[in-house]
Amino acid sequence: MLKRVFMFYYEGFKEMTVGKILWAIILIKLAIMFLVLKPLFFPNFLKSNFENEDERIEHVIKELTTPVKY
Repeated sequence: MLKRVFMFYYEGFKEMTVGKILWAIILIKLAIMFLVLKPLFFPNFLKSNFENEDERIEHVIKELTTPVKY
């Protein structure tokens, strides 16, 4: 059963022409987003600003329970 499902998708992908190019573009865009943009624009704030796990936990609880003041 699993072999038939695998072969179905394998043969379908092998027969694609334009689809291969589109999948390549999608994979390149995902690689750029996760390998380049994520570390640059979304640094690990908790890891870099707090030394141990307890400080991180306290900060998250404080941020989640403190009401926002406008």
